[in-house]
Amino acid sequence: MNMRINGVDQHVTADPRATLVDTLRDRLGLTGTKKGCDRGECGACTVLVDGRRVLACMLLTVTLDGTEVTTIEGLAADGETHPVQRAFLENDAFQCGFCTPGQVMSAVACVAEGHATSADEIREWMSGNICRCAAYPQIVAAVEQAARDIG
Repeated sequence: MNMRINGVDQHVTADPRATLVDTLRDRLGLTGTKKGCDRGECGACTVLVDGRRVLACMLLTVTLDGTEVTTIEGLAADGETHPVQRAFLENDAFQCGFCTPGQVMSAVACVAEGHATSADEIREWMSGNICRCAAYPQIVAAVEQAARDIG
């Protein structure tokens, strides 16, 4: 099947039972997408499919023929970090870093969807991403900053 992954057209061969997270990590070497709970509960595997945030552990790769997938590795453009990535760095919005790729991908979507107008709204729309280190105040601050920076 054919997919566009991080801006590059690719022919992907995957086992019919393989999830997107397994295909990204094991077949394509894109290990930035983390495999946490493997049940759609933690958000560590969040990526964008056709611009919408999805849990990669809940999607079979074979269902994604013709789609565009963006992972954490695909956010930076021309050597410049994405505004959300910069905001996470500037606000220390991570501790151990395991959840950070999923948090960043969800934050990118949150801002693009227009759900970053207040701290309460950000907390609601980011609630599917769990941070075991409890960096939530810094994550909310980062999303607020990114929303301002992106405009």
